[in-house]
Amino acid sequence: MAVAILNTYLVLLFLLVHFGVVRFNLFWKASPFIVMAIVLICLFIPMGWGAPQGNALVVRNAVSIVPDVAGEVTDVPVAANVPLRSGDVLFKIDPTPYAAQVKAIDAQFKLAKTRLGQMTQLYERDAGRGFDVEQRQSEADQLSGQLEAAQWNLDKTVVRAPTDGYVTNLALRKGARVANLPLSPVMAFIDTSSTIIGVEINQIDARYVAPDQEVEATFKFAPGQIFAGKVESVLQAIAPGQTQTSGTAVMPKAIEAAPFVVRVKLDDADFVRRLPAGSAGTAAIYTDHVKPTHVVRRVILRQVAILNYVNPF
Repeated sequence: MAVAILNTYLVLLFLLVHFGVVRFNLFWKASPFIVMAIVLICLFIPMGWGAPQGNALVVRNAVSIVPDVAGEVTDVPVAANVPLRSGDVLFKIDPTPYAAQVKAIDAQFKLAKTRLGQMTQLYERDAGRGFDVEQRQSEADQLSGQLEAAQWNLDKTVVRAPTDGYVTNLALRKGARVANLPLSPVMAFIDTSSTIIGVEINQIDARYVAPDQEVEATFKFAPGQIFAGKVESVLQAIAPGQTQTSGTAVMPKAIEAAPFVVRVKLDDADFVRRLPAGSAGTAAIYTDHVKPTHVVRRVILRQVAILNYVNPF
């Protein structure tokens, strides 16, 4: 953009000199350098914090699907990358052993309730002991809890989608055996109920960024288009500033001014839902400072949007 402004000035200066409007003396010879210095100092340098720009990335939460019970897979009705609603069946596990366990405990529970009723009647007629009633009540309560746990296991043989989204890289097939081990996920489920759009802003330019400021973004996925939005929040921590509990002393390492991440929300909700996770682009944030630079930043962002047609990087 600075080059375009300078070239425009050079063309204008050439025309003024050519038609004799100005004399091509030392001042006018040096004027392009003066114009460039003024443009940089008064426009482009302040634009860094008045209307900062950075790379944007679309991120979605991924859920590692691990079954709560182990067994043989009997059905996998889902297909990869097909939208699912919360509660849709992902796959089924053979329920036979868990159903048998429910039946066995249910039979014992019914017997315990019958015995409890009999002991209660004897106690009420002064023909039994209160201890026997309490013992039967305890047995019935224990079996009731075991029955609830067994029924829960049976219900978990049908694994359902935790939220709206889709399964990606699906490799699970009927006949496979799955286990309820946290290190053995069987599916990767992409949550589409919420979409995170993060923008990297250099630390030197992030000083005036605040929630509810205007945002414009363009993506490689939709070249030539500009999407408006608002700043949701400025993340208050990045990995270089994170410390973890350990048994070692502080280990010095190179300190770099890594960009801060700003979370933004676009106004076009339908477009946001269509954006694939990993979509990259460029976004500009218009702060409350140096507002005259906003016009230049809007022009630059639209140039980037047009270049997205041919620039793959």
